[in-house]
Amino acid sequence: MGPKEKKKKKITKAEQLKQLQEEEEKRLKEEEEARLKSEKEEQERLEKQRIEKEKWQQLEKKDLQRRPEELEELYSLEECFPKAEKLKQDTRSLSQQASTLADLDTGNMEKIIQDENVTLYVWANLKKNPRYKSVKFSNTQIGFEIPKILATSDVALRLLHTHYDHITPLHAVRAPLVPLVPLVPCVPAGAELSKREVKSTTEAVGQEDQEVYKPQERGSVFIQEGEIKAEEQNDPEVQMTSVKKESKATEVELEMKLLSESVAEAQLDLIKNAPEKPEVSENKEVDLCQFTILGGVYHLDILELPPQCKPVKGWMMVEILKEGLQKFTYPPEITEDFDTENAFPPIEVTLQVHEKVTFFEEPVVARWNAQGKYWQTDGISGVYYTPEERLISFSLETFGPITLMQDTHINMPYQSWELRPLDENKVLLTVTTVFTEIQIQIQENLCMLSSVKIKDKEHSSALEGKWMTPIPFISALKETGLNIFPTAYSHFYVVINNKVPLVEMKAYRQMALLSSAFAFGWSKWNTLCNSTNVVFKVREHLSDEHTETPNWELYMFSGDRAWRLKIEEESESFSEALGEKTEFHSTLFHMVKDFASKEAIEKVRRSSCQFIDSVCYLLLSTRVLSYS
Repeated sequence: MGPKEKKKKKITKAEQLKQLQEEEEKRLKEEEEARLKSEKEEQERLEKQRIEKEKWQQLEKKDLQRRPEELEELYSLEECFPKAEKLKQDTRSLSQQASTLADLDTGNMEKIIQDENVTLYVWANLKKNPRYKSVKFSNTQIGFEIPKILATSDVALRLLHTHYDHITPLHAVRAPLVPLVPLVPCVPAGAELSKREVKSTTEAVGQEDQEVYKPQERGSVFIQEGEIKAEEQNDPEVQMTSVKKESKATEVELEMKLLSESVAEAQLDLIKNAPEKPEVSENKEVDLCQFTILGGVYHLDILELPPQCKPVKGWMMVEILKEGLQKFTYPPEITEDFDTENAFPPIEVTLQVHEKVTFFEEPVVARWNAQGKYWQTDGISGVYYTPEERLISFSLETFGPITLMQDTHINMPYQSWELRPLDENKVLLTVTTVFTEIQIQIQENLCMLSSVKIKDKEHSSALEGKWMTPIPFISALKETGLNIFPTAYSHFYVVINNKVPLVEMKAYRQMALLSSAFAFGWSKWNTLCNSTNVVFKVREHLSDEHTETPNWELYMFSGDRAWRLKIEEESESFSEALGEKTEFHSTLFHMVKDFASKEAIEKVRRSSCQFIDSVCYLLLSTRVLSYS
């Protein structure tokens, strides 16, 4: 016999009531939790709506405040468009008159209209010959390889090359603005200057910059009690005259002190690195912090050929379309009757690189995404670049704005640099990179591109010999591809020898002060010292004579202390040991003063303030101590 089956235990009525009671309590508890959760979600939703409403109101207020400035800036940008619009109108007129401008050899029409900043290429397909697939504009290498369907259609090809970029939104470039020096508040004449007033005004400049320029005892602008001589206190007239003179002197000194601190703050902002890397919304989007647009924008369009002129009894009749020129969609939206892969192949395009632009590597070809408002690289294939002929060819799936880009940091980090005096208030800054050597002359408040060498050969540039103020000069160099100016985001893309911004800024300021009579140069030991110190070569330079073995000395600077090193550039190992018969100094000026000639010191004292400021700005913009 098998094992006996266990009898099911019978549940008593009391146990059933208890079980029902527990289930009811559980149900009530769940309902209460659900109610509380619903109330909490409703409160969170209302709070979120309140925050969003406040945020929206703040944004509207901010928009109203900056609207005049933005509209003014927009107006200045829109002044670039009339010439391009005029050429578009010319395109419409040319398209309608294409039959009268047809080429005798091919039977099709082509026209080139060139201006200083805009070039227009137009080709109209009049013959519709399926064997004529190569389009090349006269006396140029620019052209297209079109598929059979376009070669047999009533279409016109338009290439509008604007030598500037007016498509990319300004915010997308993410370039840090040039810091402006804030205006120094003017102290009314005769006003009482208490310590508390001066302190509150100074604190407004910024805590960080007060550390840069702490007031020294000798240069103090405060009126201390008890400074007036006893015999002058007894004479009321002398006392009033003395107080007025000291009040006026104090006012001037205070303004100069506040201005100095404001300038230091602006200069420090130039070399501060951004804490976070800019985000790119999609993988196919081009990061405009990593790449720079060069040579403007190429607008490629396929247009439907409008009705042509017809001679009628001595008159030329033409049908005017109300809607104007219409774009020809390629490939068409409806492709059911076609084998898409064979019928609509990519169009091969050949472009001429702008003569003023320098590419050190094969350009990156990107097309504009009108919906997303960004540049992207998909839909482009078969890129081939011939630097000797300055031609680039590629296959394009759809027409639209096209541009050429280069790595923004292709010349970073630098291999070496040198700042050398040429004459009074005139220096030469040389920056050597992997691809090029760039020489920049600085004189008074102007800069000029002196020479460019690529692979040790002279390279002609349209900027050579043109004097400009520093900011336009830097912009012009960037636009031609000679970019040696890092941005606040560059440290995310370049391995650099990052220095403390305050130390770096102080070094550039003092190098600029001495640049009239002293040469400075790159040292390999700068990468071995820590971030709180910088090392560079220094020598007195009063004449333009070159020597094979210049007498360089190595100096270390920490922002508040300078000293000459015992080691040389050719030494086997790095050491911070102090050079023989030398001592510490608080500034570079006093450090070199121990060994400099009287002529050199006098030349430094005669330096123009505009010249010193321009040299300092170029050093701050290139950041040679961190990016080499």
